[in-house]
Amino acid sequence: MLDREKLVAFVPIRDAERARSFYGDTLGLRLLSEDRFALVFDANGVPVRATLVGDFQPQRFTVLGWEVADAAATARKLSAAGVRFERFPGMEQDELGLWSAPSGARVAWFCDPDGNVLSVTQMPEEA
Repeated sequence: MLDREKLVAFVPIRDAERARSFYGDTLGLRLLSEDRFALVFDANGVPVRATLVGDFQPQRFTVLGWEVADAAATARKLSAAGVRFERFPGMEQDELGLWSAPSGARVAWFCDPDGNVLSVTQMPEEA
């Protein structure tokens, strides 16, 4: 039923100015609109609605993720922009913070200013 409808992603935030800086300047998403309820960014055609919710407890799982062509190159660019990658006990991650999944995907996680977990993933090449 919804397979042909446009997806809108949501992420909770506490502070519009910090979100504008992080999602706009650091991640490079274009700001589409802003009102007293939310900031809406364009993520390659998918609207990301950063919704002002006041106080909340960020979840410890990924809430937004991007599929990228080269996870290592993306991690280097994000690191240069000041992004710090998360490290998780029991997961072997390389010097950039990338984990190699059993599927062959390479994943790195980082947090936005409100503690929401975000990720970049390089999918394995198909044989």
